[in-house]
Amino acid sequence: MSGGRTVRKADLTLVTGGVLVGIVVLLALVSFVWTPYDYAAPQPQDRLEGMSAAHLFGTDRYGRDTLTWIMMGARITLLVGLVAVAIALVVGVPLGVLAGMTRVRWLSGFIMRGSDLLLAFPALLLAIVFSAVFGPGTGPAMCALGIAAIPAFARVARSGTMQIMSREFVAAARTANRSTWAIALTHVLPNIGGLVVVQASVAFALSVLAEAGLSFLGLGTQPPTPSWGRMLQESQQFLGTAPELAIFPGVFIAVAVLGFNLLGDGLRDRLDPTLRGRE
Repeated sequence: MSGGRTVRKADLTLVTGGVLVGIVVLLALVSFVWTPYDYAAPQPQDRLEGMSAAHLFGTDRYGRDTLTWIMMGARITLLVGLVAVAIALVVGVPLGVLAGMTRVRWLSGFIMRGSDLLLAFPALLLAIVFSAVFGPGTGPAMCALGIAAIPAFARVARSGTMQIMSREFVAAARTANRSTWAIALTHVLPNIGGLVVVQASVAFALSVLAEAGLSFLGLGTQPPTPSWGRMLQESQQFLGTAPELAIFPGVFIAVAVLGFNLLGDGLRDRLDPTLRGRE
């Protein structure tokens, strides 16, 4: 009975996360072929209009359609998340696998101590440093967030690798004189794939939130490119007269972050063999 409840809960979490993420992805994809208005064309005569049939989410102080900006902002949100996660995955996973497989203690220790050192720098602080050096923008923000996420991927990959290396089939592969690379590609990576996918989903959620925060501070995506974080920043002075300017980007940021977090939780419940065993 409890197993059935666990299965239903895991499936509900996964489906809910998938639906929320799907909404954001759909907005971004649709924006490539259609938007209600031109996001870069101000319409002074329509400034600060409320929600209506012509402007479902209202307009901002320049008369730009809020729904159009929400749709265009979804592109940046997904782009930053994808690039940041890709950087962390490409660098962090190989380092973690190497640290977990090597029999050279100092090499493993060097990798993990370097990871600990990088972990001491919060993503926001690293992004501020990158902005000071390279200037504010989407590119420096993506790189900073990706580098800041490397330690998490390295730790997850190392932990999973060490578990796999203690299995009998790895011992058999070593007995058969299979190379380290062959063992890593054939046995380690396929078996830690679930852990990496879950970590990628969580890192995506953190990147979405961090990008919004950086854009809010003026260190992320720069005008005229739409960004949910900057929409929040520009709406502050109109909270009393046009609160929807802050409500809609805030809601979609929350939807994206919650969606990726729930998706990660659902994937963990489905892919983690220990949890599957409890079901």
